[in-house]
Amino acid sequence: MGGLAHTLRPGSKSVKFMAEKAKGPRARPLSPHLQIYRWPVTMATSITHRATGLALAAGTLLVAWWLIAIASGAEAYDTFSMVARSPLGLLILFGFVWSLAFHLLNGIRHLAWDSGFGFEVKTAERTGVLVYVLSFVVALAVFAYAYVAKGVMP
Repeated sequence: MGGLAHTLRPGSKSVKFMAEKAKGPRARPLSPHLQIYRWPVTMATSITHRATGLALAAGTLLVAWWLIAIASGAEAYDTFSMVARSPLGLLILFGFVWSLAFHLLNGIRHLAWDSGFGFEVKTAERTGVLVYVLSFVVALAVFAYAYVAKGVMP
């Protein structure tokens, strides 16, 4: 029979070994391509939550630098202030504030999940989008307040 070994099992028909079945061509599933694959909102919020946690951990170095600069005197604080007011410094500060807002709001979302609320797919997607939107609104509001009330932005 075409050189393929067959085996007879009690009460069964002639069956090919599994290894022999795999020798012929077969249709292979294709992985979804990036252009057609859509990340679920809950996956994106989970990954972003982890990334913002790392950003907050790294951002504590900025807070430490700020506190050390304050304690070290006017010259050290002026150096910190000059770096913080630069375009790159403002971008980093905005990222830190946004990370804090996102991590806080998504943490509240997780507390609701821990209480058994918000597990429906539509609810989980909507609250995920809401966390992204509100975190940007909060970060922009903090920067707007700093600009208007304190004049710390150029």
